[in-house]
Amino acid sequence: MDIQELTEYFLKYGAFFIYLIVFLEYLNLPGFPAGLIMPLSGIWAARGEISFPLVMLLTLAAGLTGSWLLYFLGRLGGPKVMEFYFRKFPKHQAAVEEKMEYLRKKGSIGVFISKLIPVARTLISIPAGMIKMDFRKYTISSAGGVFLWNLAFVGAGYFFGEPAITFFTRGI
Repeated sequence: MDIQELTEYFLKYGAFFIYLIVFLEYLNLPGFPAGLIMPLSGIWAARGEISFPLVMLLTLAAGLTGSWLLYFLGRLGGPKVMEFYFRKFPKHQAAVEEKMEYLRKKGSIGVFISKLIPVARTLISIPAGMIKMDFRKYTISSAGGVFLWNLAFVGAGYFFGEPAITFFTRGI
């Protein structure tokens, strides 16, 4: 998918397109180019095609919605999900258990920090649900991390324009 195609989708579906791609990316589904959509949406905002605050609100809402879905997956079915995962990837069990212990010790600060780290930012939601972290604290710490992460990407597009797309899409 190239920038021209993404722009056509945006023109056809509007702000919902931004929300949908970011939501799917926060579900940790591979192949959804949120790392491209967020800077591109910043460029669209700089051009006046959508407002910057609206883009930030959409990406925050999408990130939280995806994070909540994974949190409740962990809360309601965590042990079964982890059992399935460890059967597929047995070498990961020690690392995952270590991260869960880290989360138990650090709590909402651990969620906030994890939301700023690639890969961990989406996956941390399942262990947070599994340890039954207070949902309100989870949401506040997630919102802070999601907002900063998204601000970096959307802001790069807004302030740096077309070169930001090239920077963020290396390797996509």
